[in-house]
Amino acid sequence: MSLDGRTALITGGASGIGRAIALRLADAGANVAVLDLKLDGARAVAGAVASTGRRAIAVQVDVGDAASVARAVAEARGALGAIHVLVNSAGIADFVPLGDLDEERWQRMLNVHLNGTYRVTRAVFADMTAAGWGRIVNIASAAALNGGGPGLAHYAAAKAGIIGFTKALAHELGPSGVTVNAIAPGLIDTPLIHGAGAPAGLYDTVVARLPVRRIGQPEDIAAACAYLVSDEAGFCTGQVLSPNGGANI
Repeated sequence: MSLDGRTALITGGASGIGRAIALRLADAGANVAVLDLKLDGARAVAGAVASTGRRAIAVQVDVGDAASVARAVAEARGALGAIHVLVNSAGIADFVPLGDLDEERWQRMLNVHLNGTYRVTRAVFADMTAAGWGRIVNIASAAALNGGGPGLAHYAAAKAGIIGFTKALAHELGPSGVTVNAIAPGLIDTPLIHGAGAPAGLYDTVVARLPVRRIGQPEDIAAACAYLVSDEAGFCTGQVLSPNGGANI
């Protein structure tokens, strides 16, 4: 697989899954725009990408804000040129029982995940249709497929919305040479998950039930993404790939 001459834009690229994807795509030859709310982390990842000989830029963005997205995409495009690959990985996570799930928390989850994915995609897709080639990968969650569990209604709903958005865009953009797919990870060892406030012992219980008997690593998701953005995956669109260790069989 080669992404030589391609430019990838990754949101949430400062850590976890986004970071692993940025490094994996750089290894495949892509120049990478690392977008994240945490600029210091984005700069560290961009530096790691640059050390491979690829061009890179770190840009601060709040995907929950339309103006911030517009500015960030313009800066990335100005530095690296047209965007050929988009990975929407920015996200938040927390456990909130329905009785405590007020309007503000519900809207925040939807705004970051679903609206953020929409905003960034809308800002870059024309580069891909103009080129006649593009790859969009949206990071959803296994929670979108199985509900996730107690306290995750807002998270599961937002991620399920991403899957619906993915499938709709696959219909719309396919004739222009752009594929759109989703990855729905199971439990992955990331700072986001560890800071989500899960009930004590939950993750150990989940891992003990998995056929593979281990927590997933960001690199597991990066490997799946690397396939979906490759030329070899040109016949794959509108699909949901769920690396989850056997949680959903």
